[in-house]
Amino acid sequence: MKRNLKKHLLSIAVAAALPLASAQASVIVLDFEGINPSYPSGNNTQIENFYNGGTSSIGTTGTNYGVSFGSNALNLCLNTTGLDCSNTSRGGLGDPNSQRGGLFFLDGGATTMNVAAGFETGFSFFYSAINQGGSVQVFDGLDGTGNLLTTLNLSPTASSCQGVGAFCPFVAAGVNFADSLIIQGKYQFKPPLPFSPGLEGAGIVREVGAGVTQFNVGDRVMVHPMASGAFADELAIDAITTFKIPEQMDFITAAGFFVTYGT
Repeated sequence: MKRNLKKHLLSIAVAAALPLASAQASVIVLDFEGINPSYPSGNNTQIENFYNGGTSSIGTTGTNYGVSFGSNALNLCLNTTGLDCSNTSRGGLGDPNSQRGGLFFLDGGATTMNVAAGFETGFSFFYSAINQGGSVQVFDGLDGTGNLLTTLNLSPTASSCQGVGAFCPFVAAGVNFADSLIIQGKYQFKPPLPFSPGLEGAGIVREVGAGVTQFNVGDRVMVHPMASGAFADELAIDAITTFKIPEQMDFITAAGFFVTYGT
């Protein structure tokens, strides 16, 4: 089945990595590094077929994952400590060796990512929404055509952090095929309305309930709320379905670990 990811993001910058899990449970990670041959760089290079066996608008080429982007999808130079080349950074999240590249767009109300071979599990990504929220939509046809399978609304993220540029940190989110079924009311379990979808997620503990001793405020955790809830801005969840993220694992991997990787 062919799938298309359409991002209605307006002025939002989508950055860092967007992994796609294949039916074989391998994980493809798009880190948007190397599209511009040097760092820092400008922010006007079109990604185009950099990950599709072709080239970007300046002739650079990456691993062929069969993934192409709309003509308005641009490579974003992300800020790092002591160097500003945009208004966005990863805030130190994710792979420490992949902090310099992202995706954004300036023209139009949306950009597209096409996966011609399709995928059957899910995907996760980091994003930063500077001034306003947006959404990610998944279609079963290329270029945002065919049936709309699911929509993930994205809330604005934190607007400042010291030492690594303006708008950060990025937020990890994941979407699964089962999420699209639940939203459409086609899954074997139908949560009562209204509800926030999301079978899995990752984040940071803000509060700890009485009697909970295995977690502390500030811990990095992955959660599996079983039926729904992970797409909410904040989630109160039972400690039994919450697990600490291993030190060597980043948020983007953790956000798609339980369901996306497991299936």
